Amino acid sequence: MAQNSFEGAHYLASGFRMLLQKGIKRYVFIPLGINLILLTIALIYLVNQISSWASWIENTITNWGAWEWLGTALAWLVWPLVIIGAVLFIFFFFSMIANWIAAPFNGLLAEAVERKLHAEHGNQGAPIEDQGFKDLIKDTPRLLKREWTKLKYYIPRALVCLLVLFIPILGAIAFPIIWFVFNAWMMSVQYIDYPMDNHKISFNDMLKTLQTSRSGTLGFGSLVMLCTMVPILNLLVMPAAVCGATKLWYENYRSTYIK
Repeated sequence: MAQNSFEGAHYLASGFRMLLQKGIKRYVFIPLGINLILLTIALIYLVNQISSWASWIENTITNWGAWEWLGTALAWLVWPLVIIGAVLFIFFFFSMIANWIAAPFNGLLAEAVERKLHAEHGNQGAPIEDQGFKDLIKDTPRLLKREWTKLKYYIPRALVCLLVLFIPILGAIAFPIIWFVFNAWMMSVQYIDYPMDNHKISFNDMLKTLQTSRSGTLGFGSLVMLCTMVPILNLLVMPAAVCGATKLWYENYRSTYIK
């Protein structure tokens, strides 16, 4: 079981190395294309909006009446932190849409990675079956329902995090940190759920499993979040995260469910 953040984080590096491996690379192209289109849209949106956001935040912070002197003094420190939080939100939002659209194909990619790992390690239990295209079409409604379950888990918790912004001074400083940690957790939930769902493990059971190793889970999700913010590299993050999360599942959690 992944016990610390480093052990969780290194699985993403493993995922990048898997992308061009035989038996896996053919499952990478569709998720890669979807991610390319949506992250390009996200980047264009950010470039067009970020200057207006900075102006709005600076005006809001400095307009505190009797506290205006303090707001002015802190504006230079606070607004970059809030902008970082906004960037994280936009990239996560578009990544979430990409994962929703690519869910069936990410499931196939997770299956391919698990079959390869099973062939290499020969662990207990039969290898996961290769799902054909017809089976994929039939399973799409269930996969999209699972993505909807993740969204219902995400939205109320995201709104609670956003409420932190309304706390004067402290909220603007604390929000980017809280927002990053929360979205790092959600990145792990998003990607480790693919191999879990392939084995029809319920969403609640998946959450309970991840909670047994929070630091490792957050380590993986944090690195995914950071890579999502790096141009060019972020185009490869989604398929690499699916591969890495599947390896994390296989080496740490699979034995709990597959006997």
